[in-house]
Amino acid sequence: MEYNIYCDESCHLENDDSNVMVLGAIWCPAEKAKEINHRIREFKQKYGLADSYELKWTKISKNHYSLYLDIIDYFFDQDNLHFRAIVIPDKTLLNHASFGQTHDEWYYKMLFTLLNNILDPAEAYRIFLDYKDTQGVKRIQKLHEVLRNNYYDFSRTIIKDINLVQSKQVGLIQLTDIFTGAICAANKNFNYNFGKSEVIQRIKTKSRYSLQQSTLLKAKKINLLIWRPSSRGAYFD
Repeated sequence: MEYNIYCDESCHLENDDSNVMVLGAIWCPAEKAKEINHRIREFKQKYGLADSYELKWTKISKNHYSLYLDIIDYFFDQDNLHFRAIVIPDKTLLNHASFGQTHDEWYYKMLFTLLNNILDPAEAYRIFLDYKDTQGVKRIQKLHEVLRNNYYDFSRTIIKDINLVQSKQVGLIQLTDIFTGAICAANKNFNYNFGKSEVIQRIKTKSRYSLQQSTLLKAKKINLLIWRPSSRGAYFD
């Protein structure tokens, strides 16, 4: 079977105003992607929003959160939708120099770790990354190289391709942004507005997870890895 994987990240820059960083991915059967994107547009229409309106974690407010709760409920109702995230609770503990790497090189390692638990060599995948900046093309070339070498996938039978997409045009990327942002927020010591707090709580209730601890490695619906650096490399909560 062929699957689509949609990736996004929250607070991934080395020096920004957040200690917490999250890489997230939603995946589904490729044949279901069109139907799911259409359903997301229908949710927007229900709340009087244009199809082109971009759903984002940062847009959630106390006046506009019911739409996001509906979409979260939809995610949990669909057996063919899955989410995985890697949470780095404190970027200030990173010491790239000790491991002879740059932040970008470490980022690729984290993205590989995110995807490695999703990929099955018996299946085929198309990976979609949110377009962030002009470095995106270089990023996907490097990622494809790393994945191809790891899976000996030189004929591209496992990883069909990796594409940059504009999030405002792809509902499943927007859905990934919502979950990734919520997981990031759940791991911060911060009081969020009512709408965002409700969204975090809905995900906690539906998943039955605190969102602050790793799940079982084989957890399928919501899969979380809490990654902390150590002097020997890393350890996982």
